[in-house]
Amino acid sequence: MLSIRTGHVSITGNFRENNEDNYIVDSALKYFIVADGMGGQNAGEKASEIAVDVIPKQLEQLLTFDDSTDRQSAVAAIDRSVELANSEIMALSEVDPAHRNMGTTVVFIVRVGDRFYTGGVGDSRVYQLRAGQLTQLTKDHSLTQALIEAGTINAEEAKTHRYRNVLYRYLGSKDGAAGTDALELHPQSGDRYFLCSDGVTDGIDDRTIRALLTSSDDPQQVAQSLVDAALEGGSRDNITGVVVIVD
Repeated sequence: MLSIRTGHVSITGNFRENNEDNYIVDSALKYFIVADGMGGQNAGEKASEIAVDVIPKQLEQLLTFDDSTDRQSAVAAIDRSVELANSEIMALSEVDPAHRNMGTTVVFIVRVGDRFYTGGVGDSRVYQLRAGQLTQLTKDHSLTQALIEAGTINAEEAKTHRYRNVLYRYLGSKDGAAGTDALELHPQSGDRYFLCSDGVTDGIDDRTIRALLTSSDDPQQVAQSLVDAALEGGSRDNITGVVVIVD
């Protein structure tokens, strides 16, 4: 049986009036979700709130969180849960002028028996640190990432590109229901996972994330140090991080 410990921090940061990020760490450690909302007034906050409310409720209905669940069933349940959150965000956006054009990113780790499933929509990220190697497990659904893949710009140019915060897929858009590209992982003792909003990566680079993920054995302390470093690094966004340590 997997033994895991978690830490989590979410702050408004120095440049925003309200925190449009939301996250959930399940008390039974079955799922971990980070959502970064966007939209005027409190619309982004509402979108991310819907994501962390609807997705867990649907997962609890659609998924058996044990080894009897095969990969196909797990991914289908996850994608369906995200699709329903997407539908609810779009519906509210259409009927309530205050929430027009709202949206949110979402990333997750869902634990099924001794496996993890991870994926997302938008540009929040999930990282894995294993044996000293940091790997970004999710793909950014941003215009700059699309330009990098097309060979039009390089990763260095992407950091300051004028479209770096423009997403082509997020919850609240038609493409928000196009699946989460969920990966099946087999966590090992010593693995560390980090889910974060782009407020983290706006302030620190992967090298710093890697260093700070191993800075303590206390997951709460690790989460705090990552968020603090992003703030000190000049992040201009809300900053949210969830750390998962496999013992």
